[in-house]
Formats: sequence, C-alpha cells, structure tokens
Amino acid sequence: MEYKPQERYKIVDKIDISDVISKHIIYAPFIASSAKPGNFVILMKDEKSERIPVTLVDFDRVNGTITVIIQSIGKSTAEINLMKKGDSFLNVSGPLGTPVEIKKWGTVVGVGGGVGIAELYPIAKAFKEAGNKVISILGARSKDLLILEDETIKISDEVLITTDDGSSGKKGVVTDAIKELYTRGEKIDAVFTIGPLVMMKFVSLTTKPYNTPTFASLNPIMLDGTGMCGGCRIEIDGQFKFACVDGPMFDAHKVNFDSLMKRNNGFKDFEKQSISEFERTHKCKIGLH
Repeated sequence: MEYKPQERYKIVDKIDISDVISKHIIYAPFIASSAKPGNFVILMKDEKSERIPVTLVDFDRVNGTITVIIQSIGKSTAEINLMKKGDSFLNVSGPLGTPVEIKKWGTVVGVGGGVGIAELYPIAKAFKEAGNKVISILGARSKDLLILEDETIKISDEVLITTDDGSSGKKGVVTDAIKELYTRGEKIDAVFTIGPLVMMKFVSLTTKPYNTPTFASLNPIMLDGTGMCGGCRIEIDGQFKFACVDGPMFDAHKVNFDSLMKRNNGFKDFEKQSISEFERTHKCKIGLH
C-alpha cells in the first residue's frame, strides 16, 4: 500500500466495545511492516499528553495499519478513547519490546484477564498457526468487560470463560479454570498469561507445583520504552531487568510480583486526583470507574 504521510497515525476506524473499552485501528505502515506478536507501541495523543504503552492486538502489513484496544482506567486512556475516527495521534512509537518466541510446544494455554485478553489474542493466534493445540482462558469482572470472545474461539481448540459475577461462563477466576485442566489430566506444555498483576501472580503460583513453563507479560510504569529511563525496572530471579527492552514477556516463576505491584501502586493517589480533575472538566460520559 502506498504510504501517505499526511495520514500518519490517523485512526482509520474506531469501535467502542463497551463504555470503557475501545478498539482503534491506526494507520502506521512502518510499524505494521515489522511488528510481531508480543510487540507493543507507545501512543502520544498530543504534545501535552502522557506516553501510553499498549500491546499490539493485530497488524495489517498490506493496509499499513495496527490495532490496539484501550480501556479507560485513567485520564490519559480516557482521553484516547474520546478520540474519533479520522483523528490522529501526535506520535506512535514502535514496534517496541522483544517479540514472543513462537515455536511448537504442544499444548499451549493462554490466560487473559480483562483488557489483557486483547494482548493475548495475537500470541495465541501465532501459536495456533505454528501447529500447537491452544486452550484459551478468558477472565473478566463481568460479561460487559469480556472482549474478543468470538475472535478467540476461532483460533483456539478450546475456550474456558470465567467472570467474577458469573454473568458469562463459570463464576470464579482464571486459576479455577487452570486447576480444572490439571484435574482432568490435560498435559500442559506452556502457559502464557496477560492481565492484572495480581492475576498473573496467582496464575504463576498455580502452575509452579506442576513445573509448567509459564510466561507473564509485565506492565510496569514506563516512560521512553527504550531502556534509557529505567522506569520499567523489574526484578527477575533476583536481578533487575527492563520490561521495555528485555520483555515485556518473562518467566513468571522468576518474577517478583509483590515488588512490582508495590511500585505500580506508588502513583495511585496522583492518578485518582488526575481522574477527578478530568471528570470535572468533561461533561460527556467517559466511563471511568
């Protein structure tokens, strides 16, 4: 497809999945041409905006587009989800991070929680195309926050769904579904999990007694995405790594989740204040909860 500089980083399509989750298809041909499963990009709405890292959901090399899914959980993500089809980002940096190694494991279980389902999708799809048996476990607080269910069914041999309130699938959490697989004698060769840190921590704790190779995509606070700032520093097996260049996918059994959760929670008060100010200045419904 011919590159059109004037359309760089334009939102060519936007779909509101729920009140708080939107899918954006962005014209970014240079990124689309080299993106791989597990890569992420950093979005910057305008010159005053925060830089938001988000994992790629999909990429179209022919049409030069990338797809991301954003959940409004703070001021910056809410601002992005207020953008419309035809609007353009000031900048989209990527592809960043180390791609996931796609190989023949045998049976791969993908565990996605909340918006992490979107980030898991291209990885699960790639493992299926590589000849693996793919079992996908999707978890959300409620049916309204469950995304990409139909798309995941198409690329999986089996899909298990859990919701906190029981509005879709079984009432419970994703670790219940993992335990169900082990109980029935499923031979699991690898687990890949993406979602809230506390969810990934307990996925890791669930698989560790079985010595199942388990990998988690980490989401620490990140600034430049190139390893220069050190903001995304994490502890892996007692050593410090940078999620932006060494990951974001790491051996979950070696991750110090408690340390990472503590660091990520360090800015909660500032985030709440920013959200409150943003809500006061916007009369429209922005879907922040």
